[in-house]
Amino acid sequence: MLAAVSANAADYTAIPAGSLVSVISNPDGNDPVRIEGFKLRVTPVTNGEFSAFVNAHQEWRRGNVPSVFADSSYLHRWASPTLIGGGLNEHQPVTSVSWFVAQAFCESEDARLPTWYEWEYVAAADETHADARSDPIWRAHILSWYAQNSDLPASSVGRVANYYGIRDMHGLIWEWVDDFNALFISADSRNQGDPDKLKFCGAGAISLQDKENFAILMRIALLSSLEGADTTNNLGFRCARGGKKE
Repeated sequence: MLAAVSANAADYTAIPAGSLVSVISNPDGNDPVRIEGFKLRVTPVTNGEFSAFVNAHQEWRRGNVPSVFADSSYLHRWASPTLIGGGLNEHQPVTSVSWFVAQAFCESEDARLPTWYEWEYVAAADETHADARSDPIWRAHILSWYAQNSDLPASSVGRVANYYGIRDMHGLIWEWVDDFNALFISADSRNQGDPDKLKFCGAGAISLQDKENFAILMRIALLSSLEGADTTNNLGFRCARGGKKE
């Protein structure tokens, strides 16, 4: 267990319990998934917050992390293992971090990565509705982000809050979830067709319930194609507390 160096510094908001018809098949088919109440970070973890983390935990600095926990692109835009630099600022979301490192950061503030269902539940909200997924305007707004250049550094965190008071679920970065490597797994392999197809990114879409929600499906396709040590320029994370891990 890492020492909780910033356990009270982050802003977490309580997310009420509820249910969600997920885009992913579950053991009960298309029945709603029960989401227990939990707390979620209002914004993704920033460069400034992550800098404080690696300064307190040198084992997670670039150059010290074994390749099984983070690939060679880990924090590659930073000026040094402890200095952000590189044209980045402390208010932008940290990216180029692996799942293993993200988990370690969350543990340092007595938290964890959210499950996919938890993330999807909160990400379904717009500014005034808990579930805006059927709104074509909302979908089009989210999709517009995918046309932007993903090689450029993200904007600072803190955009308009959604229904739950959570910011930047869309339009800023992709985000790690705890169970990213199980997103295309069905409870019944007969639902998957040829299991060899699952070796290819996106093949598991045959198990998805809402194929019109393209923006969310793209996130699933990305996450399911990754390994825990992978990093990308637009993939960061936020942490959760409490609740029930699926």
